[in-house]
Amino acid sequence: QAKLAESGGGSVQPGGSLRLSCTASGLTWHNPVMAWFRQTGEEREVVAAIWTGNGHSEYAGPVKGRFTISQDKPTNTMYLQMNSLQPEDSALYSCAARSWTYPYTLPVRDTEFPIWGQGIQVTVSS
Repeated sequence: QAKLAESGGGSVQPGGSLRLSCTASGLTWHNPVMAWFRQTGEEREVVAAIWTGNGHSEYAGPVKGRFTISQDKPTNTMYLQMNSLQPEDSALYSCAARSWTYPYTLPVRDTEFPIWGQGIQVTVSS
């Protein structure tokens, strides 16, 4: 059974950093695409995505230059390093996985991803 498990959320002051982790198990796709989404209220927006086969990554505009998505293939773990956090980054962050896709464009629709983690809260506040 495919499963994603997030860890690393919490509370931080503006300007601070956090690193989220997402460990996958049971995925059967070859070189899946994995992504981080965040949700405030009812709307869920993509943050970043990584093509696990070659490590190519794409980012949403508001996080470019501040967030870095990466992976450790031997442990099937994806990371989101978040720097210079601001209150507007506060949200429920979830990791997601789907089969490989091309071209390398940021997948903005959460409906493209069939496998999801449970979500983890990130709060940025002074």
